[in-house]
Amino acid sequence: MGKKLFVGNLDWSVKDEDLQQAFASFGDLTSAKVVMDRMSGRSRGFGFVEYATDEAAETAKKEMDGKDMKGRAIRVDMAQETKR
Repeated sequence: MGKKLFVGNLDWSVKDEDLQQAFASFGDLTSAKVVMDRMSGRSRGFGFVEYATDEAAETAKKEMDGKDMKGRAIRVDMAQETKR
């Protein structure tokens, strides 16, 4: 089972493709999505990336947390499951 990572403090200009390119080198990336505001259509400044393996997610978290992406130090953490 794969792991989903939360990626915060994204620049407003970051797109899904930018996340995919930045995180693809750590393993089999199954998804990369920047969360958009429904009303304005603008980025909400965070997104999620998901890997096929737990090991790839752990490596990406260690390597990318605090790294610069388009002029901002991003925050990478394990995503929390929401209860619905």
